[in-house]
Amino acid sequence: MSMTASLALTVPELILSIGALLLLLVAAFGGDGFARAIGWGAIALFAAAGFALTGPAGNGGPGFDGLYIADSFAAFAKLLIYIAAAVSVAVAPGFFARTGGGYRAEYPVLILLSGVGMGMMVSAGDLLTLYVGLELQSLSAYVLASFLRRDTRSAEAGLKYFVLGALASGILLYGISLLYGFTGTTLFAGISDSLAKGMGIGQMFGMVFVFAGLAFKISAVPFHMWTPDVYEGAPTPVTAFFASAPKVAGMALLLRVAIEAMGSGTDAWRQIVVFAALASTILGAVAAIGQTSMKRLLAYSSINNVGFALFGLAAGSAEGVAATMTYMAVYVAMTLGSFICVLQMRDEDGRPVETIASLSGLSRSRPGLAAAFAIFMFSLAGIPPLFGFWPKFLVFDALVRAGFWPLAMVGIATSVIGAFYYLKIVKTIYFDDPAPARFAPAASKLEGGLIVLAALAVSPLGYLAIPLLDSTSMAAARALF
Repeated sequence: MSMTASLALTVPELILSIGALLLLLVAAFGGDGFARAIGWGAIALFAAAGFALTGPAGNGGPGFDGLYIADSFAAFAKLLIYIAAAVSVAVAPGFFARTGGGYRAEYPVLILLSGVGMGMMVSAGDLLTLYVGLELQSLSAYVLASFLRRDTRSAEAGLKYFVLGALASGILLYGISLLYGFTGTTLFAGISDSLAKGMGIGQMFGMVFVFAGLAFKISAVPFHMWTPDVYEGAPTPVTAFFASAPKVAGMALLLRVAIEAMGSGTDAWRQIVVFAALASTILGAVAAIGQTSMKRLLAYSSINNVGFALFGLAAGSAEGVAATMTYMAVYVAMTLGSFICVLQMRDEDGRPVETIASLSGLSRSRPGLAAAFAIFMFSLAGIPPLFGFWPKFLVFDALVRAGFWPLAMVGIATSVIGAFYYLKIVKTIYFDDPAPARFAPAASKLEGGLIVLAALAVSPLGYLAIPLLDSTSMAAARALF
């Protein structure tokens, strides 16, 4: 494939990269006064990048001699990433204005650059492309986590994320070096061919280190330790971003590495995935029970949901991969809706309130917000008839079809444990005595509209999207096989 044809496959990344550089110049010369305009420009760039996926960038095949892959799997993941990133940009100005931190022009630019990295991650066909994309995403994320420079919690979150992220990058690089040393290539296709001839101790260790590095990026147990502190300390729009777009990118990257690069060693890596899935669902459910902060509870909820998504990968089949991608699509809607509801949690002076106890009696003072919280909590718990039930059913169905019904039974049992803390939130909202302090009335029509859209997506109306969602996720999964 010629260089021009290869570049045509990367149009979404080119749009975001060039747009980010131009908006950075606007920020440098115009200052923070142009921050809102830059934000809307970033949203327009994400829309343009998403539209570019309808061309060769959506299903053009491998480019740059296999370093970059533009297929339906990458297109599906990128679309979810761009939607989550655009929402994270849209809700940021109101939050920073209310907290007094000021909405800086660099925020949407950092989200754009992170989007470029995530796009490279999901389209990686080589371990080095994987690493470059992952580091571009991570470097932007470290700055975003500590965006409120005068807030000690935000600074602490950024430092913890950076230190532990550097450790995970070192682990990943060591795994990459081992795989290269024992297979003689960094291309996914070449690694797969080498593993098909037999897996030695060196290749096994390389695979374990690569999976460990990627597990950090999706905050799977036992590499979850950064998640609660970073989610709690980072600004809420940044937390919403961390819990959605990078999770999709990390999960898609893990799927591609497991199926395309290490598909020949499925029996070896399945043990790692099964352990991570069970540990994430159990720890995420149990550790969330005693939380008093809404953001920390949602952090453990994200760990719990990553575990359920990993069950689809453990099946090792196209149906399992499709179920995982469907899970991530519904998870993005549930998570973004939940965090935008958290943005609405502020006292009469506009200061953020994050305690679960402050939700007491919300059904009387803000019935609409209370109903939205209930919808998202029931959906995250996977309680029918809300749409959050459907992806859980799909991953368990994929496990049963692959013959792993005991694992499916354990997963169903852990989902019951997880339902407890979601129902605790609903009980606090509707049945506890009203809290002394009241929340401020809704001030943003944009946030209200996004909450309504997310709530409709995870309501029973979401079942109408099953034919489209199933066909696109299956097409994405088959691209890996």
